Amino acid sequence: MTSLRWAASAGSLLEPNRQIFMTDIRPHEVFVPTTPPEDAQLRYIGRIHTPWTERKECPRRGDPENGPDCRIEVFEPWVPALKNIETFDSIEVLYWLDRARRDLVIQNPAHTGDVRGTFALRSPNRPNPIGTSLVKLISVNGPLLTVRGLDCLNGTPLIDLKPDRCAFTDKPRSGA
Repeated sequence: MTSLRWAASAGSLLEPNRQIFMTDIRPHEVFVPTTPPEDAQLRYIGRIHTPWTERKECPRRGDPENGPDCRIEVFEPWVPALKNIETFDSIEVLYWLDRARRDLVIQNPAHTGDVRGTFALRSPNRPNPIGTSLVKLISVNGPLLTVRGLDCLNGTPLIDLKPDRCAFTDKPRSGA
């Protein structure tokens, strides 16, 4: 028996009339009352298109080699920022987990039952639900990127793209 309660402001830039509902917490979970954020603004620079519409369908970790092809749509005026991104084999995708709870400080993950603090988990439910995936870049066609390795829901807001940080890391020196 799950009840729902309203728990967020009336939407976002992508879906201004959307309401977010959250399920009751699991045994041993602890939440804190929250207020709207006042100290930071994120700009949604695009939208992510994946085959998953419900959290239970979504993989816990993306697979850059064998996962499905997904699309990243970059909005204007950010399209010119894609210049030369095709020179990288993999990119880091940062996204806003807009359907996540933001009030849990203690969680009881369904897959383990091991009660932990939010910062000791990779759960999407966090005070600032930023997701990140290192994906394989398949193609770039104008504002659309085809990638493999995402693990987020269809329609997830995109907040940033970065080349794979390893592309900028020096290789280890011998004897180091």
